[in-house]
Amino acid sequence: MRIGMILDNVFPPDPRVENEAIELIRDGHEVFLFCLSYNNQKRNEEINAIKIRRYLSNKIEYKLSALTYTVPFYSILMKKRIKNFLKENKIEIIHCHDIRIAEAVFWANKSFNLPVVLDIHDNIPDNMKFYPHLQKFPGKYIISPKKWKKKEDEFIQEATNIISVSPQLVEQLKERTNNSEKVILVSNTISKSFYLEAEFDEELISKYTDNFTLLYLGDTHTRRGLLTTISSIPKLKEKIPNIKLVIVGSSTTDYLLKNKVRELNIEDYVDFEGWKNVKKFPSYIIASDVCLSPLHRSKQHDVAYANKIFQYMSLGKPLLVSNATAQKEMIEKVNSGLVHKDRDIDDFSSKLLTLYNNFELREELGSNGRNFVRNRYTWDITSKELLALYKNVN
Repeated sequence: MRIGMILDNVFPPDPRVENEAIELIRDGHEVFLFCLSYNNQKRNEEINAIKIRRYLSNKIEYKLSALTYTVPFYSILMKKRIKNFLKENKIEIIHCHDIRIAEAVFWANKSFNLPVVLDIHDNIPDNMKFYPHLQKFPGKYIISPKKWKKKEDEFIQEATNIISVSPQLVEQLKERTNNSEKVILVSNTISKSFYLEAEFDEELISKYTDNFTLLYLGDTHTRRGLLTTISSIPKLKEKIPNIKLVIVGSSTTDYLLKNKVRELNIEDYVDFEGWKNVKKFPSYIIASDVCLSPLHRSKQHDVAYANKIFQYMSLGKPLLVSNATAQKEMIEKVNSGLVHKDRDIDDFSSKLLTLYNNFELREELGSNGRNFVRNRYTWDITSKELLALYKNVN
């Protein structure tokens, strides 16, 4: 089957898109990926047998994407490109990643009437409430999360099948559709290659040998909770003089994190590494003592796992995570870390000191996580539902 994946972003990187595409290719399908480019990337190329088809975009279109369910300019622009993509590559089934581009997909598909698998990675309408530009003029008045939610409801009804990332989010989606059987779970687990084929950077690892290192990987938006971690450092450094917070990732709100570090005068205790290629992640994890996911509780964070927690566990590191429901239940089930109250600096500090003062506990928690991920929760196991779906979709 010729599958057309639609992604309104650049590629690579996107671990979920890549993992799904590779697994479908292994199962005998051809996968063509519609994605965007903002520079001189090759328009057509193959990466891991995925047939990449890039369409040139620009900053104006990127900004219009936030307004797509206020005024449909972005959907109109993308519809033409998607029609071209579907026609030129003789696509037989559409796999749409998330809802920002979904309207353009359904509009384009009116000329083809193909099955559409809607892959919901995140609860975007609820996440939008935390975006800085929606907290002030003009975004606050022209971008409506309620309109995005209404559109999402339409797409859920119109899609042939729906897949999502966590049991909690799948249950919510089943309640919102008139056919719960069309919703399946495809969790954001990691490929075995992440740890089995890891290439370690000894220079990077040795950089933190003398530190008690806290690691955060991924999107650094303020809703991810890093202000809690940063705010804990002034007191923690009194008891852990060699503490070092290492942040590997980026977002548009990084200036707030960096301002807080300067305000607290803790520049020597925090490293902003910026975004790094995923190949570097294992080295950062091995170099760390405790790995973090201090998410703020929200409708989205309570029902979805961050991929980072499985990356951390696969390499045997103890976790300290907030009590966002999904990750709290996972970490407690596996006994791979400790849980703190979200946005609670004192509770975060207390739990971290428990880990700092107990090497044996850190080893036990890390071992539990490693065994769980490697034996029960890797992509080759959790992707079976995806393959089954594509055997029956019509």
